[in-house]
Amino acid sequence: MPTTVTPRRPSTTVLGPQEREVLRAVGCGLRDDEIAVALALTEDAVAGQLARILGTLGLRDRAAAIVHAFDCGLVSPGRGPRGGPAGPVPQHPARRAAGPRVQISLLGPLRAWQDGRPLDLGHLRQQAVLAALALRAGRTVSQQELLDGVWGSEPPVTNVVPVHVYRLRKTLRIGDSPDSVIGHDRRGYRLVPGAAEVDLVRMEALVTEAGAARRAGDPAEAVRLCARALDLFHGELLAGLPGPLAELERVRLTERRIAVAQRKAEWQLGLGRCAEVIAELSDLSAEHPLNEPVAAMLMGALYRCGRQADALAVFERVRRRLAGELGVPPSPLLRRTCQMILRGDEAGLTAVAR
Repeated sequence: MPTTVTPRRPSTTVLGPQEREVLRAVGCGLRDDEIAVALALTEDAVAGQLARILGTLGLRDRAAAIVHAFDCGLVSPGRGPRGGPAGPVPQHPARRAAGPRVQISLLGPLRAWQDGRPLDLGHLRQQAVLAALALRAGRTVSQQELLDGVWGSEPPVTNVVPVHVYRLRKTLRIGDSPDSVIGHDRRGYRLVPGAAEVDLVRMEALVTEAGAARRAGDPAEAVRLCARALDLFHGELLAGLPGPLAELERVRLTERRIAVAQRKAEWQLGLGRCAEVIAELSDLSAEHPLNEPVAAMLMGALYRCGRQADALAVFERVRRRLAGELGVPPSPLLRRTCQMILRGDEAGLTAVAR
C-alpha cells in the first residue's frame, strides 16, 4: 500500500513576536476588533498582520489559522493562550458561577486581590482607569469617558487607554482561567458581571439592608448593618489617583460615608446609646470640623446625655472655625440647635436629629 505522507506544518518561529501574538489571539477565537484593543493596534493593522501570517505559513483562511494555533502549541484546548493571553477568551457562563475571586477596594486607596493575594495594578493613571471601571460597575464605560475622567482637559497624545486596559486585563483574571475580569465590546469596557467583588457595591448593599431592617422594626440590626458598611471605609479615598473623576468621587464618597454615619447615629440615639453616639460623632466631627450637620447631631447627643456645657462648647468651636476659615456665620441649623439646647427643648432636638 502506498504510504500517506502528512504535509509538514510550517513553524511559527518564522513569525515575528507581534505576529505570534496575533496568531495566538486568533486561535483563542478573538475578532479583529478585540485583538486590536488587546494589542493596542488598529483593526487595519490586525487584518494586515493576519494576511501576512496566512501567507507566511501557507494557511488557507482564518479557520486554518485557528487549527494551526492549536497544532503548534500556541493555544491549549480549554486553557486559552500559553504564555499569557492576548485578550479575553470567550468563557462558558458556568465557569463564572463559582463566585468572584477578585476583590477590588475603592473605599480607601485603590487595591485589588485575587484569592487574598495583592495584585500589582501598575502606575497611577492605569489604576485610575481601573477605578473608573469599578466605580461604574454594572455598565459599559466608553473610551471617551475614560479619557475625560482620567486625563480631563489634558488628554494623552497617543491612544493609551487600550494599552492600560490590556495590562489590567492581564493582571485581573477570573479564577485560574485566562479570561479577564474586564470585558469589552464596541461601546467600551466594563467589569464582567459577577467576576469581581467591589467594596463600594457591598457597602451600598449593606446600607440598603440596614434601611429594610429599620422599616421592619429592628433598629439594632439596622445599626449593626450600618457599622459593617462603615467598616469597609479605610484610609484616604482613592488616594493619589489623578483625574477629575477621582476628585469628584473622593468628595461624593466622603459625603456618603458621613450620611451613613449620621443615619447610624440617629438609630443609636433611638436605642438610648448616647455614649456610643458621642464617641463616634466626636471622631467624625474632628475629621470634618466644618460639617455643621454632624456638629448639630453631636450637640444634641451631648445634651441628651446631660452634658449641656459640652454641647455649647461644640457650637462655639465650630462657630470660630467657620469665621476664621470661611468668613461665614453658623448655619440656621446650628444656630437653631444651640437655641433649643439653651431652652431645654429636647423634643425639638430629637426632631432635628431626624
